[in-house]
Amino acid sequence: MQVFHDLSHSISDLPTVLTIGAFDGVHLGHQQLIRSVVKSARDKGYCSALVTFFPLPSVVLGRAAPFYLTSNEEKLAQLERLGLDVVVIVEFTPETAQVRAAQFVNLLIENLRLREMWIGHDFALGYKREGNAEFLRAIGAERGVERGAERGAERGYAVHSFEPVMLDGQPVSSSRIRDALRAGDMRQSNACLGRPFQLSGVVVQGAQRGRSLGVPTANLSVWAEHAVPANGIYACRARVGGATASLDAVTNIGTRPTFDNGMRTIEAHLLDAKRDADLYGQTMALDFIAYQRPEVKYDSVEALVAQMREDVRIAREILAQRRKDAKD
Repeated sequence: MQVFHDLSHSISDLPTVLTIGAFDGVHLGHQQLIRSVVKSARDKGYCSALVTFFPLPSVVLGRAAPFYLTSNEEKLAQLERLGLDVVVIVEFTPETAQVRAAQFVNLLIENLRLREMWIGHDFALGYKREGNAEFLRAIGAERGVERGAERGAERGYAVHSFEPVMLDGQPVSSSRIRDALRAGDMRQSNACLGRPFQLSGVVVQGAQRGRSLGVPTANLSVWAEHAVPANGIYACRARVGGATASLDAVTNIGTRPTFDNGMRTIEAHLLDAKRDADLYGQTMALDFIAYQRPEVKYDSVEALVAQMREDVRIAREILAQRRKDAKD
């Protein structure tokens, strides 16, 4: 998969089947849409391409606070698994928001040799979202007849609208997943994603209280604008560095109310890691499998330690059952 960062030059020598959108999270709906793009392109011998935006338009335009389901790196990793040939990441700025839809489409025609555009049912692009499905179809038909049939055939394109994927009677959407994460509802968020929600970051030094209590934890520093689930205790799987194998983990998100109600942290206790393993400075990815309980203030350190040991026991059961279910 080739990755580009602007549309100002020729990108594809082949005609292109294209989809456009934010694709934050690359959830089940995104995945089905992209698979349709890839299949159509392969059937025709065309290039499959996706144009996305960063930062999110809703963030730049002040309609939403930053709460990204995926970083650019995480998004690209998911997109590559879906078999796309080309991804273009367009920087979205206040100036980008002023670009007229026809101007943007012309860039797609000239530099991506656009032949098919696949869009979500409520998609629109360009200044004041003027480029809705009807508008885009009209341009595609107009370009298909201008400047003579032979040349026009090279400039026209078809538009396919893709209906939302439904889950439990509601559309799958990035906003639905964000709401689920804010509520600690990993069942819903993971079902909509089609995979466990993931947080990646670097292990940094913390207060080291866990080590002194016999339950050492890795303190994870993540991108400040990344979505983080609600405070509480979670059963997770962790991958350290470039390892492909994962370790079972219990992760605490919160402010450590038993001690200091300090800054919010993400601390993972790796259940079967070597006691002397030095994790500082290493990257770690946490897959959130299940929510276990809320964060609680305990009357004593002894009560907290007893609960932490119970959290470990419950996490082992949850994760063992998930592995068994995956094999059945």
